[in-house]
Amino acid sequence: MRTIAELAAALRSRTLSSVELAQQALDCVAAAQPHLNAFITVDEPGALAGARAADAALARGDAAALTGIPLAHKDVLMTQGLRTTCGSRMLEHFVAPYDADVVARLRNAGTVLIGKTNMDEFAMGSSNENSYFGAVHNPWNLACVPGGSSGGSAAAVAAGLVPACTGTDTGGSIRQPAALTGICGLKPTYGVCSRYGLVAFASSLDTPGPLARDALDCALLLNAMAGHDARDSTSLDRPAEDYTRELRAAQSAKPLAGLRIGLPAEYYGAGIDAAVAGAVDAALDALRALGATTVDVALPGVRHSVPVYYVIAPAEASSNLSRFDGVRYGHRAQRYDDLAEMYSRTRAEGFGAEVKRRILVGTYVLSHGYYDAYYLKAQQVRRLIAREFVGAYSQCDVIAGPTTPTAAFPIGAMADDPVEMYLNDIFTVAANLTGMPAMSIPCGFTPTGLPVGLQLQATYFGEARLLNVAHRFQQVTDWHRREPPAASVPATTAAERSR
Repeated sequence: MRTIAELAAALRSRTLSSVELAQQALDCVAAAQPHLNAFITVDEPGALAGARAADAALARGDAAALTGIPLAHKDVLMTQGLRTTCGSRMLEHFVAPYDADVVARLRNAGTVLIGKTNMDEFAMGSSNENSYFGAVHNPWNLACVPGGSSGGSAAAVAAGLVPACTGTDTGGSIRQPAALTGICGLKPTYGVCSRYGLVAFASSLDTPGPLARDALDCALLLNAMAGHDARDSTSLDRPAEDYTRELRAAQSAKPLAGLRIGLPAEYYGAGIDAAVAGAVDAALDALRALGATTVDVALPGVRHSVPVYYVIAPAEASSNLSRFDGVRYGHRAQRYDDLAEMYSRTRAEGFGAEVKRRILVGTYVLSHGYYDAYYLKAQQVRRLIAREFVGAYSQCDVIAGPTTPTAAFPIGAMADDPVEMYLNDIFTVAANLTGMPAMSIPCGFTPTGLPVGLQLQATYFGEARLLNVAHRFQQVTDWHRREPPAASVPATTAAERSR
């Protein structure tokens, strides 16, 4: 299973063409789709046309770092002329009229779009069981979830269908599926990547980011995705960065000398599976061997992050999803007697159970008499949590801990207990509430062969530091190189990945 960097080298040496690479990806997706259900839409004509254009650019010597690399986009990002469903019946037949900013940037960087990946409906979920198009399966164990809401993207990368995908992270929806499928996922600082063309769930939390095999690939993708966009009022206007700059330095015996890693007691308490805790402890030992030191930090407000998130996110979802009323686009009920009934029937038919649940919660906390008690109070606690993180980063450079409290769980195991499902985000939501960057990297496996993720967090604009720590860890470990067993991935896919 080759990385973006390895494939780019093969494309430049002309030992592999972009058309060959795109066709391999299309074949792999076709073979794996009945087992993984990772894709909603596949664009074979567009992929091959894009690959031919990439080969022409490579032949002219006019190629960027990502020219000819196949990838897929989470189906919450607009792709001009291609269906964008958000995993919902509401948008089952909607064709996007324009590209999201990150889609356009990656297209301009020469990538080849294979298709759109499956996801929890409107990005609401932690397991990728909430899609109108069916659950996504984890390639490490087809009976388990891949995590959500970017589960289709994570499963596609983990199974080797494509070397990279985009995802979006509202409360951990890049990092959590990355952890459960054994790949890398990065949530950048809020505003580094534009939200233009990202169908909104919670506007103050939604963040596009990359999913890939290793830290270098994530850095290469972020180089293309990041940048100011005047169409997005929350996009940050700041100088461009090369996120690979620290990764390219020569490896030394102690490449992380001087790095202080903060260990919050709140991330290492009860409720963490023993196998997950053991893998994280071993990863910390490896980081110490690379020269890093660990320090204890306190983040008492983190215990409030899940309830704060599940007030703010549904409130913003209630507002954002009010546009789906059957009037202008998307699903419309067939039978109704008046406008009010058309609204209610359309939304009842078009939205799934989890989306309805969050709309109801959000409408309640925004209603008269409850706004101050719930929504305003949650925003105040959100600010306190951010202050605690700022204080912690005066004592350390990065914060480390488990990405999720457990490894992947069986499909359907938490279907009847949404609160238990929400608690899977306990370690990830704080980074969205604060707007700070965070990433998940593979750090081990459970005795049953399921991946475990290590979460690394940094202060604002600390992406390059996070990527460097992850890269140095991956230079001395091979967790990110592990591949799902052949029994969990169709034979055609396994054969293509080994080429």
